Parts: sequence; C-alpha cells; structure tokens
Amino acid sequence: MLRHHEIAEADHRILNPLNDRKLRLLGDIARIGPDTRILDLACGKGEMLCTWAAAHGATGHGVDLSDTFLTAARDRARELGVTGRVTFEHGDAARHRAPGLFDVTACIGATWIGDGLTGTIALLRRSTVPGGLLLVGEPYWIDEPPEAAPAALGFAPGDFVTLAGTLDRFEDAGVELVEMVLADTDDWDRYVASQWQTVHTWLHDNPDDPDAPAMREFADRSRRTYLTYNRRYLGWGVFALRLPPA
Repeated sequence: MLRHHEIAEADHRILNPLNDRKLRLLGDIARIGPDTRILDLACGKGEMLCTWAAAHGATGHGVDLSDTFLTAARDRARELGVTGRVTFEHGDAARHRAPGLFDVTACIGATWIGDGLTGTIALLRRSTVPGGLLLVGEPYWIDEPPEAAPAALGFAPGDFVTLAGTLDRFEDAGVELVEMVLADTDDWDRYVASQWQTVHTWLHDNPDDPDAPAMREFADRSRRTYLTYNRRYLGWGVFALRLPPA
C-alpha cells in the first residue's frame, strides 16, 4: 500500500485533503511562531513543517516510512530555504521516541500509527509539553453510512464515528478540542480525483512494471468507492487538541 500511495500521490505536495489556504489557516490557528517546536509523525512530504518554518520561523522534525516522500520533503526544505530549521528521519512513527518534548505534535491523517485515534493521541502526548497542542487529522462520518461503506473504503465498522462521536473520543482521551479545520467536497475531489490522472499517466509510462496490475486495481477501486461512498458520507478534518497543564 505504501508503494501505491507513492505512485498515486507523486504529484501531491499535501498528502491529505487540505488545500494550501487551509494549511496556512491551520498554522494560524495553532499559533505557530519562531519559538514553536513541532514534531510531525508520518510527515509524508513534509509540506506542513517546511511551509510553517518558512512562514513562521518554526523548527520541526518529521518521521516517515517512505524514503520517496522524505526525499521530496528534503527537496522542499531546500526550495523554501529552511534546511536549518527542519529535519527528517526515516522510521516507524509508531515506535519513534523523541529525545525531548515539543510544543506541537502532529499526526495528520495517519492514525493507524497508534491503531486508531485514541492510541495516536497517546503516542503524540508522550512527546508534547504539558499544556501543549496536538494536531490530529482524522476522518468522520457526515451521515450514517450504508452498511457496506466501511468495508468498501477499507475500514472496520467502528474505526470512525460522527463529529460528535469524535468529540466523545477526545474527551475520553483527556484532551480538549479547541479548534478544527475541515475539508470540504472540493478539497476531497482535488486530493482523491487528481490521483486518478497521476496513476493513469504512470500506467501509460510503465505498462510492464510489476506494480501495474495492482495500480490499475487501486485506481478502479478508488473511483468506485469514492463516488459511491466517500464523497457523500466521509468527512475529514484536522483537530487541534490542548493537553492539560502540568
């Protein structure tokens, strides 16, 4: 699956359904500044860390399993002139042990690293200063989905809940929801639908690649499930969660 996403998201800078404007808004909401230290687990191409370092003077460290994405992250840091402010590490975000504490820790759309939302909050919490901020990207159900929807989208039935149910999970984990930035339908279209053309081009250029059959199936399944279920029932957002003070 990692290889599939490396191919399908080759033309993406932001590996989730946020646009540039909303990523900037998230930085404003999180009060990112020159003294802000950020840890991003499953950081992808590092767009959040790089742009916030350039725009706000923040410093950060990103961890990801994909060498392909990390190469793009380091290239982006050089492009924006922030190589002295951000670092990137190849590794398993679920097992990462930061040497110190950060003001902001993030996992934007990869809560599988903690076997779900609650576990990911626990992973982030251990690397965050008391009273610090967690940024978590997570799907939620806009409306009650058809029974077939979770499995079709690759989820277990209880993986995601409504926005209100997501709030319940935050409160049960002992964190306070203080802000959020939600994707809209156009954000989803640009994130998911644009992958189809990327895959189409890749297949045209690599018809004999061993991954070609799987990528055709990936694109076909994505189109069908997105138009049938995802676009209608599944929301996505980044939630700003405040830890209690010491």
